[in-house]
Amino acid sequence: MQDSPASNDSGPRREAGLSRAVQILDFLHAHGRPASPGDIARGLGAPRSTIYSLVRTLSDCGLLDANAGDGRVYFGRKHYLWGMDYMRENALLRQGRRAVDELAAETGETTELCMLHEGRYAIIHMCPGARPFRISSAVGLQIPLPWTASGRLLLSGLARPEVDRLVQDEDLTLPDGRRINREIFHAEIAEAAERGFCVTTGLVDAVTKCLAVPIRDSDRSVAATLCFVLPINTADSTVTQLRKKLLDRARNLSMDLAS
Repeated sequence: MQDSPASNDSGPRREAGLSRAVQILDFLHAHGRPASPGDIARGLGAPRSTIYSLVRTLSDCGLLDANAGDGRVYFGRKHYLWGMDYMRENALLRQGRRAVDELAAETGETTELCMLHEGRYAIIHMCPGARPFRISSAVGLQIPLPWTASGRLLLSGLARPEVDRLVQDEDLTLPDGRRINREIFHAEIAEAAERGFCVTTGLVDAVTKCLAVPIRDSDRSVAATLCFVLPINTADSTVTQLRKKLLDRARNLSMDLAS
């Protein structure tokens, strides 16, 4: 007995619906705040009827929550529960978070755990420093890889064509309008790989420098980075001491991941 035309189409339709649902969640993540189905439809360039239907389904499943009855929606608590499961079972994230908190408490410096995510540098966990001057940093923030020391390390195990695929031309423009030369950027990636750490100064803003070291997985690939975000006038001797602390902690994490 042959399947009916409707059943033949059900697979592709389901896949298209799932893809659109993921786009809705990605839109809300990038948007960073609740949005109405109409805003989502405009942002995705999608039919309003499709978005309204999917938003209703996602809300019924607990994946989206309505915001104060005004028609806007945002992530539901089920995402939080799934995220807690992920943090509990992922060794790198579990141990990396602990390392970040301990380093921040020990040094008083803003400390981050960073990873490569969809062609961007992503802050996975952050603990603020104890300085009166607080350096802005936010968990979940995703910015172009060339803007950071961590980005150079995260790209250091990739072949040049793969780096060029991930790093778009617009990613080489810094927030203040300066341009990073692509050839120089490749050279900096190679230097970071050779030295086993990276320091960048005044890239994202004019008042900070970034010190990052790699955390390696069992095949020696860079799985993540540990990073200090420091005031730009931090003394070289202090940077050297902080680098040693980062390297020691990252080395221990790498050994644990490899075991």
